Amino acid sequence: MNSRSQITKHISRLRRELLAWYDQTGRTLPWRIRPEDRENGDVPDPYAIWLSEIMMQQTTIAHGTPYWEKFLKRFPLVSDLADADRDEIMAMWAGLGYYARARNLHKCAQIIRDEFGGEFPRSEKALLKLPGIGPYTAATIAAICFNEPTNIVDGNVERVIARLFAESAPLPKSKPLLRDLAAPIADPKRPGDYGQALMDLGGTVCTPKTPRCENCPWQFACKAFEAGNPAFYPQKIKRNQPIKYGAAFALLCGGQVLLRRRPDKGLLGGMLELPGSPWDEKPSAQPQSFAPVDRNWERCGEVKHVFTHFELRLEVSRAEISTREKTDPNEVWVPLDDLSSFAVPTLTKKAILLANKD
Repeated sequence: MNSRSQITKHISRLRRELLAWYDQTGRTLPWRIRPEDRENGDVPDPYAIWLSEIMMQQTTIAHGTPYWEKFLKRFPLVSDLADADRDEIMAMWAGLGYYARARNLHKCAQIIRDEFGGEFPRSEKALLKLPGIGPYTAATIAAICFNEPTNIVDGNVERVIARLFAESAPLPKSKPLLRDLAAPIADPKRPGDYGQALMDLGGTVCTPKTPRCENCPWQFACKAFEAGNPAFYPQKIKRNQPIKYGAAFALLCGGQVLLRRRPDKGLLGGMLELPGSPWDEKPSAQPQSFAPVDRNWERCGEVKHVFTHFELRLEVSRAEISTREKTDPNEVWVPLDDLSSFAVPTLTKKAILLANKD
């Protein structure tokens, strides 16, 4: 009997044990309605759940939660977010990364306001049609908020399922397989609690490097635990991270710095950056040809910044002028002591800090 057949016979117990574990030890999160909250009549807010799911992608709960709180305070309703100026949203998002999420957040809010009367669609299928909402987010909102039986699979769940079945096919190619393996186990009676329980299991017990198998409610069926090597799973295809190079120029005047807006499409789309060269696999032979003005530029040093698919090494130079010069529509002078009010990503802040060191 293969591992899939062996685990299939345990489905009822897997659901039961996981939900019992969640009822006792599942995380309490600001946006989460736990089982005891439901018993008291509380219901999940789709807007709050949607915000949390978009914001917590590619970051930690500790880092993302203050952003979630800040957004809800500033925009209590999805219609408030839809009505907001996009530049304000981008400025508030700065530091969370993956800025296409912020642009899609605004687009999605506007569609919900204009086409759905400010109410979120109630099905996974309808949610999938909204910008910025992929299979995981659609399944999560539909299950938690509308009790639709769905198959919620994020990175934590992929790890749990890979270990449960001792599936050695490497990520990311194995994503569809792991999703298929997870589907029959998903609980149809408590879909929201089940999905959150499984994510909690991966986030707190079945962790990447040192899984706490002694605390796992699925230990009895886990093939990786049975084999004695749970940390071996999941395997990942190893790639060498390429390095790109660029030059950036900080033009300073009276406590302000000249920034330009990046195109909406692409990395850091719509955010502000120091004028500079394109990012390439080799340093530019004439970096000063990309400077905003003809000045004696003082080299400040190099900023390193790691993106998902490459490392950037940015050579930063600075110059000061006494009078602000006319700029094109994509450029703006920004006060150095008020960067947080503008759509300035972490990379730009690091480069400005280097250029403005005393």
